[in-house]
Amino acid sequence: FTSFYTSCPVCTPSRAGLLTGRYPIRSGLTRVLFPASKDGIEDKEWTLAEGLKERGYSTACIGKWHLGHLPEFLPTRHGFDSYFGIPYSNDMDLVQREEPPLPLMRNEAIIEQPANQDTLTRRYTEEAVGFIEAQKDQPFFLYLAHTMVHVPLHVSPEFKGHSASG
Repeated sequence: FTSFYTSCPVCTPSRAGLLTGRYPIRSGLTRVLFPASKDGIEDKEWTLAEGLKERGYSTACIGKWHLGHLPEFLPTRHGFDSYFGIPYSNDMDLVQREEPPLPLMRNEAIIEQPANQDTLTRRYTEEAVGFIEAQKDQPFFLYLAHTMVHVPLHVSPEFKGHSASG
């Protein structure tokens, strides 16, 4: 890429902008959400996934969501047929802030807590490849938001020690 633009330099507002096409101030998602947050993306917001779903696309969200962790804010309530990932940032499990262990979710259920972050990149990728293979003969939209672009970085054991970063 030679140019890139975002609606905001932090997680929640930039994701809201990407999925709705609106400035964060318009969606009301102007700050980063935390595990104790009671808000998230509102029902009135129309997402890219909802628009594509209306046109017959299968939709999946894999990875970091960060637009609200309560049921009404999850991807499955905003145009995604399926969801596999964490509901907020991977550093939001601090005992000092009394945050719960990081949950890994499938659709609207927690399937692992704490999430094994060392395996998330591999698991997200496998999930994405499986979705693409299952949908290859029809229109689909995959929103893949890998976690390990965000610190703290974790790596699968088979890749540990293969770079200067660990």
